[in-house]
Amino acid sequence: QVQLVESGGGLVQPGGSLTLSCTISGNIFGYNAVGWYRQAPGKQRDMVATLFSTGPTNYADDVQGRFTISRDGGMNTVYLQMNSLQPEDTAVYYCNFRDFRGGPDYWGQGTQVTVSS
Repeated sequence: QVQLVESGGGLVQPGGSLTLSCTISGNIFGYNAVGWYRQAPGKQRDMVATLFSTGPTNYADDVQGRFTISRDGGMNTVYLQMNSLQPEDTAVYYCNFRDFRGGPDYWGQGTQVTVSS
């Protein structure tokens, strides 16, 4: 069992920055990946950034160069640094954990990010 708790969402002006945190607890050993997804009203949930336990990262095209995913040394918190935010980045952001040994994906409760002047 894995638990994910997101924090750090809020209201920010266009061009501003925000950092989201995802605190992970439970069985997080082995080859896995932690990702940030977002879902805007009326739209599907899309991948924003993924960090594999072996090190590589993957970003959606529309956030490449603006967002950075990282993990603390203890491997228990994953961050999403978001710069140059635009209104189209407005969404609920979810943290996801995937264990490649098998089993279900785990999701956090989501945190709202609103970019507006």
